[in-house]
This record gives sequence, structure tokens and C-alpha cells, in this order.
Amino acid sequence: MALFNFRGKKEAPAATPTNQVEAFLQGYSVEVMPRTAEKVEDFRTLLPAHTRVYIAHIDGTPIEDMVATAKRLADEGFTAMPHFPARIIKDKATLADWVGRYKDVGVRQGLLLAGGVAAPIGEFHTSMQLLESGAFDGFDRLHVAGHPEGNKDIDPDGSDRMVMEAARWKSAFTERTDAKMAMATQFCFEAAPVIDWVNRLQAENIKLPVHIGVAGPAKLQTLIKFAIACGVGPSLKVLQKRAMDVTKLLLPYEPTDFIADLAAHKAAHPGFGIEQVHFFPLGGIKTCAQWVTEHGGAAGRPAKAA
Repeated sequence: MALFNFRGKKEAPAATPTNQVEAFLQGYSVEVMPRTAEKVEDFRTLLPAHTRVYIAHIDGTPIEDMVATAKRLADEGFTAMPHFPARIIKDKATLADWVGRYKDVGVRQGLLLAGGVAAPIGEFHTSMQLLESGAFDGFDRLHVAGHPEGNKDIDPDGSDRMVMEAARWKSAFTERTDAKMAMATQFCFEAAPVIDWVNRLQAENIKLPVHIGVAGPAKLQTLIKFAIACGVGPSLKVLQKRAMDVTKLLLPYEPTDFIADLAAHKAAHPGFGIEQVHFFPLGGIKTCAQWVTEHGGAAGRPAKAA
């Protein structure tokens, strides 16, 4: 039923937690690896058309598998965004080869990051070197990594000095080029530190929109294992506290509270710097996609009857 004010003008319905979350989830992205993508019969039954799908490039994955996954996603109507981890790229010739192969199957977006290996195998060791290489001329969009809780590989002293310095450099890069960029972050489990970090970016005039990393539903033990391996910071205590409650230990973790808190903050502060949600489907892409659909995100088309 439409609502009218005393002047007879129609008023918009009041925002509710449900439609705040629905708005926050619009345009979400998700991450896969070639070996996990192989287990999905048809992504169109799980994800809305044109969803951005990041393709994680783990050290040792053949480039042929990465490109084949990108082509498959493009053929099914999605936007493929493969990872380019600087530290596993041998040299400029290898980078040019990778970029050329991706362009041949229609890829025009990439996530540039240092990568998780301890020592570079070649001449690249930062995403900034990749940005400056010129190899990505003609790409529509380039994303970089963000670290709301710091990164001990980059700042071993526990500060975020180098992380923030890199963020300032990348923001300046967008100012002097025509690159469309965003910062895709590591997954977190607590809204307050994320809100503080995003506000700090804006206060320091870092103009990279944030695509906040969210761990999809998964077993608690699985999430704790991945969180420790990926260097998740203070918000890990949310999982550890849950693990101490025997009534919740066997229940799967869902990002309901984390998403709801961020969605409410975004609704109250429309200029807040989170632009989109990026899901890490640690409990499986099908489980993740189903959770998003049930919480107001767009669904994939129904599977055709046999």
C-alpha cells in the first residue's frame, strides 16, 4: 500500500533491515579456482547473469587451466576477473603471454596482487609493478588487494604503514590514468574494524572504492583454518569465541550479522566507501550462492527440466 504525507505526496517505504541487506548485496562478486569451477555443472543456475567471478591463481596452477575457466565463464554470460599474482610471474614476457591469452577469450578485467608466496620467482613482487608495466592497456577494470586488518607479510611490525602507503600510491595511479579500479579485500568477520578502516581511507583521501571480502557459509573449523592461513587479524576472535560455545561449534558459520551490520551502516551513510560485496565461498560455491539468494541477492536462473 502506498504511503502519503500530509501534502498528499507519496513517500518511500521506510528502510528495513531486510531491504538494507538486499541493497547491499546487489552486484556482488564471487571467487572460484579452476578445480572448484570444474565441479559446477552450470554457473547460470547459481549466479545472476553478468556476475563478476574472480579466478584465483594459486601457485602451480597451469595458465591453460586459468584461461579455460575464464573462457567458460564468459561463454556462460559472466564477467571473468582472473588473479595476476606478481610473485609467481617470471618476467615481462610471461606477463604479456598471460594477458594475451586472456584477451583472446574476452577477458578485460584483472585482480592484481603481490601473491601469497614468500619469495618472488622473477622480477615482479608487487601489484604496483604490474600496474606500471603497461601490460594491462586495453583492460576495462583493474582491482587491487585491500587489508582492513593489516598484513604481516607487508608490515611485519604489526602496523599498517606500508599497506597504507601502497593504498595511497594505487589511489594516485587512478588519478593519473584512466584505469577503473577498486580495492577487493581479505575476508573479515567483524563490522566495526571494517567501518573504521573504510572511514580512514576516505579521511586520507584514498579514492579506491572498497569491495569488501566476506566468507561465505562454511563449517567453523574450515573457516578458522582458512582465516589463520590467510592472516585474518583481530576479527578472528569472533570465530574463536564461537568455537568456545559448544552449542554453536557444530553449526555452520553464516555471515548474517556481519553483512547486516555493514548494510545498516551503508544505509545510514550512503557515501560510505564500500561499493560491493565480494564472497569467498569457503564452504562451496553452491552453498554460498544459495545463502546470498535467500538473503535477497539476485538468483541464478532455474535449472532446465530434464
